[in-house]
Amino acid sequence: MDNDKIRFMSLTKRTQLLKALSRSIKLSKITILIGPRQIGKTTLVKEFIKNQKKIEIHFFDLEDPTDFDLLDNAKLTLEPLDGLIVIDEVQRKPELFKYLRVKADQMKKMSRIILLGSSSRDVIEQASETLAGRINYIEVPGFSIDEAHNIEKLFIRGCFPLSFSAKTEEASYQWRKSYTQAYLERDLKSLGIDLPSQSLRRMLEMMVGYHGQIFNSSEIGKSLGFSHTTARKYLDILISTFLIRELKPWHESIIQRQVKQSKIYFRDPGLVNYFMGIHSKNELYRNPKLGHLWEGFALEETIKLIGAENEDLYFWALHQNGELDLLWKKTEKKLGFEFKYTDHPRITSSMEKALELLNLDHLYIIYPGSKKAKLHEKISLIPLGEKL
Repeated sequence: MDNDKIRFMSLTKRTQLLKALSRSIKLSKITILIGPRQIGKTTLVKEFIKNQKKIEIHFFDLEDPTDFDLLDNAKLTLEPLDGLIVIDEVQRKPELFKYLRVKADQMKKMSRIILLGSSSRDVIEQASETLAGRINYIEVPGFSIDEAHNIEKLFIRGCFPLSFSAKTEEASYQWRKSYTQAYLERDLKSLGIDLPSQSLRRMLEMMVGYHGQIFNSSEIGKSLGFSHTTARKYLDILISTFLIRELKPWHESIIQRQVKQSKIYFRDPGLVNYFMGIHSKNELYRNPKLGHLWEGFALEETIKLIGAENEDLYFWALHQNGELDLLWKKTEKKLGFEFKYTDHPRITSSMEKALELLNLDHLYIIYPGSKKAKLHEKISLIPLGEKL
């Protein structure tokens, strides 16, 4: 085992995810963990398995040729098994889902199945359709502030465990370089982005320019020589592989003209830094786009903290003087978030407009300072990483 993996395994346990997995196992016959490659899904499940003393474990890794071949005939291999069946990299055999539906119905009361999937939400949607009523899914993100205990290091290196835990900043940068090469050469091409590796890299570098901005598919397509519909298709693949987050616009019934296009963010700050050629802390803090980079980082960490579902998250903007970085539609409540890279954030006219026009229940200003404060009856100042 290499040193990076040893360091990764010695880090704080991902307690909240382990609790979520434990709850899911009790409620559903099948649980599927989704997330990008090397985010720590397998390590999480192996940590969970350590505490399962009274149940038989059957582990299949579909990147192992032997296990892959064994599940060519899934019925023959899995039918006699009870206990906990774990299948890693399940997206490599999506045809398994039909049999797993039958298997789930035949299993003993305490038997369960855990699936681990990377690369594409399309596979997850297929699983949800085939296994309706039998499956629960958990998205595994990168390290959060609570898990990493080091905001600055997370902002520089990103949330992938092996990037975060590398011995040096340069070693972390090189890990991200290798990860990106594999992503470009294997994942994206296998999912239908038919571009040479150099063009793929150029496309991602252009996408970084839209980090925290309105996505313009026509500009991207024109620059790279394809249609805006193809640019949109490629964006959907980047979203489905957990590289990019799309925030759709919220529309309120008001007279003012509202922005109708989506905003995009790279989900991992370390990968954004890599695509921008940022190697170190000094380079990051001198970068002219530091405010946008911090906004994207703070937004993603806040989403992890509040545990919001993707479909409940929006942004809002007027064409003139009115904007909200993040809107969370939480059941009957509407909560707003602004991300400000400054020591002394103040209430702006834009915030007041969002509070009034959107009828927000509360607005939180997230900043890199250390003090909580109430700035208004419905506006609170909160340090990044602190509970609301």
